[in-house]
Amino acid sequence: MSTENAALPQPPAIPGPKPSLLIVRAPYYREIVDGLTMGARGILEAAGAPFEIIDVAGAYELPQGIRLALRGVRRFDGFIALGCVVRGETDHYEFICASAMNGLLQLTLTYGIALGTGLLTVDTLEQARARAGADGFNKGAEAAVAALKQIAAGRQLGAW
Repeated sequence: MSTENAALPQPPAIPGPKPSLLIVRAPYYREIVDGLTMGARGILEAAGAPFEIIDVAGAYELPQGIRLALRGVRRFDGFIALGCVVRGETDHYEFICASAMNGLLQLTLTYGIALGTGLLTVDTLEQARARAGADGFNKGAEAAVAALKQIAAGRQLGAW
């Protein structure tokens, strides 16, 4: 989706207590993931939503990191997955992108979690920088908004 004419991401209203979120990051491309994190933090802080951050080894481990959190004793109202995969010369890109995204989807369907996904799958680092910058059109911010909207929908429907 092009963000050329899109409104800047804004935190939605969340009924009930402030939601607690876990940001799971794959900081292989640290500059990019730090930019995504900055965007997500801005939205969560504006919403007054407390959050924690953990890092995993890479994009492939994003679903595993969230699953570990689900097994733990601490509870989160939602999750945000942040990472970046840049196309290379082998089919590794397709495998990692498909596996990570399918793993994240399976978590949402199996466990009914609220998840915002900010896993960039790009051809170049320039494309990634354009999606992780401070100009407001930041995919980390969009992922945070998505997670908060899912939490709001779950609460509205009595899922939580």
